Amino acid sequence: MKRGKYESRSKNNWSAAESQRIPEETDPVKMAVMYLHDMVYLLAVVILLFLLVFRIATVSGDSMYDTLVDGDYLLLLGNLFYTDPQQGDIIVASKTSYDNGAPIVKRIIATEGQTVDIDFSQGVVYVDGKALEEPYTYTPTELQEGMTFPLTVDDGCYFVMGDNRNISKDSRNPEIGLIDRREILGKVILLFFPGTDGGALQRDFSRIGVLNHGAG
Repeated sequence: MKRGKYESRSKNNWSAAESQRIPEETDPVKMAVMYLHDMVYLLAVVILLFLLVFRIATVSGDSMYDTLVDGDYLLLLGNLFYTDPQQGDIIVASKTSYDNGAPIVKRIIATEGQTVDIDFSQGVVYVDGKALEEPYTYTPTELQEGMTFPLTVDDGCYFVMGDNRNISKDSRNPEIGLIDRREILGKVILLFFPGTDGGALQRDFSRIGVLNHGAG
């Protein structure tokens, strides 16, 4: 009998303790604090990713039309991890000699050691003697902006042009010239919100996605 009373009393004590503990575990204030704690850590991780890995840039102007339009929002792979720029990559660079270092969006046409030549009468670009196939261009390359061709790209530098060749100020212009690797802010990897070209176009959400890279 004593043993039975003891077991009964232990069960009663356990049930009372559990009934007191459960409300503490499901207390809404404590749950909110836990969620807030997790959100702070998640936000810190996102901030670190965007500081160290990714960048966001906005297109200004029509030099990359119609691959990109004015007002497009772009996601970049930052230069900390973008260490091997390739021909055809769309990049964002900051050239101190141009527009006080304002970011510019261009496509890499030639890399260090390659030679660029342009037949402006035919609008054809040659790299190392080979005519490039450029389905991404909106206009042929007919605008000569002051640089002398043929031009061999210096070590650690890149020759860039906009896809809308006849309105783009780029490496054909001595004001910009070659882009040094250290002037590259990152590679464009995604268009995540479409622009309207200053209101001239409707926002086309079908354009969202990974951009066309490559030249040949």
